[in-house]
Amino acid sequence: MGILRIGHASLKVMDIEAAVQHYEKVLGLRAVMKDGSGNVYLKCWDEWDKFSLILTPCDQAGLNHVAYKVKDDADLDALQARIEAWGIRTTLLPEGSLPSVGRMLQFNLPSGHDMRLYAHKEYVGTDVGTVNPDPWPDGVRGAGAHWLDHILLMCELNPETGVNTVAENTRFLTECLDFFLTEQVLVGPDAKIQAATWLARTTTPHDIAFVGGPRSGLHHIAYFLDSWHDVLKAADVMAKNKVRIDVAPTRHGITRGETIYFFDPSGNRNETFAGLGYLAQPDRPVTTWSEDRLGSGIFYHTGDLVPSFTDVYT
Repeated sequence: MGILRIGHASLKVMDIEAAVQHYEKVLGLRAVMKDGSGNVYLKCWDEWDKFSLILTPCDQAGLNHVAYKVKDDADLDALQARIEAWGIRTTLLPEGSLPSVGRMLQFNLPSGHDMRLYAHKEYVGTDVGTVNPDPWPDGVRGAGAHWLDHILLMCELNPETGVNTVAENTRFLTECLDFFLTEQVLVGPDAKIQAATWLARTTTPHDIAFVGGPRSGLHHIAYFLDSWHDVLKAADVMAKNKVRIDVAPTRHGITRGETIYFFDPSGNRNETFAGLGYLAQPDRPVTTWSEDRLGSGIFYHTGDLVPSFTDVYT
């Protein structure tokens, strides 16, 4: 029983046509369907399930929900009982609540973010197939993102009032959903405030991350690329398409990832992320970053925090 990996993210966008063009032309996803409500579903070339991104027309940007895939449908019932026993209310959504998706278990994280778990999504295969596949398909566009890699959520953190939903989310995911902690940032007197955490279910440095801020929201969704060269090429693609870049190509100290941050036309932050960093395992010692070295943790080369990186999110 348990969560396998991230399944999809559902984003609110203010201009659906501009958003679809961005995710197709810049990141290289492909629209696979559109439902009666105007939602557009997209996938990357190296993903085998029907979609990993949902774009919803709205008058504001931000996150609708994030979904993770579990191994078996029966896991949903077991996890529902476990989550309810934790004190978090859940709803079992029937098959078809999302097109091509089976039953979904819906609940809110302590931070208020909508999370869903599901076991079944229509299988369509990767663009290179599973029999004698080529390493990449013909016709790759833009950055050629392989797959949706992770999500980072901003969580309310107010030491003066004692509110710390970063720590609450982390405790819930590790103790109830069997994620394991890979890295953390500790701040404040005696370094006792857990201000940011990175957690995994797979062998990558993080499948989800939480960072403290004045309010909850979406910091970014990240797409995997092969290499540092691919990150640089992605930056070229963004420049050619006049994409608003937040942080030019650099390396993280945290996760050791190679990265570039940028915005979709509605202001939702994206990341292209390369380098597996290290082999994440439940028994790997947790990496801890101190408050005085936070700049190097986020942007290793300069050690300087970019104000927009923590102040701007949807």
